[in-house]
Amino acid sequence: MKKILLILVAIVAVLSAGNYRAVPMDKAQILQSGKTKMFCNVCGMTLPMFYKTNHAATVNGETKQYCSIHCMFEDAMKHGVEVKDPKVVDNSTMKFMDATKAYYVVGSNKPGTMSMVSKYAFGTKDAAEKFAKEYGGKIMTYDKVATLVKKNLKKEIAAIKKKQAKMAMMGKKAYEKMCKMTDKRFDSPAVAKAYVVENKLCGNLKGKKLQAIALYLSGKGKM
Repeated sequence: MKKILLILVAIVAVLSAGNYRAVPMDKAQILQSGKTKMFCNVCGMTLPMFYKTNHAATVNGETKQYCSIHCMFEDAMKHGVEVKDPKVVDNSTMKFMDATKAYYVVGSNKPGTMSMVSKYAFGTKDAAEKFAKEYGGKIMTYDKVATLVKKNLKKEIAAIKKKQAKMAMMGKKAYEKMCKMTDKRFDSPAVAKAYVVENKLCGNLKGKKLQAIALYLSGKGKM
């Protein structure tokens, strides 16, 4: 685990420059545990790289952290359960807060995560209004955002699957060219990514290529 964290610190430090959603590794609150704790449970993306849109919740009886509200609800839908105790990163304090008490700015010109429509949360209405005034977007409550996400979930999942399939094919080429082979099979990109990083199968490979390889190894190239 320590080896994974040291490698990820270096990766995040290099990649976070110019990425609005990213924070340094030591500034990110990680609420889940285990070897995959630094990665989104659904898509496998490195959580500090998308920290400003991070969500967390109890899903299927387990505390999990996600890169986005999209992935949180996708995970709940996959397990056929409701999200419990949802939390979101307050973009004023960079700490997790009760998502049901947050003010979301939806549709700003800042990048979205796992969605074309961006969603950033704030602990106060004043902070949300200030952000919206500078970057655009509409202020919404958690309940309204949740309804919006659920409404578009299947459509967005379909679009994401197409992108992941293309990326996984790129990952296959990179894996065959740059990595040590493994016979292990992985049930999620997060598990694949943690294994690749811990065992240095692809050296110090990072960023999109590492994500693409994780998608390939977890079978996301299959439509």
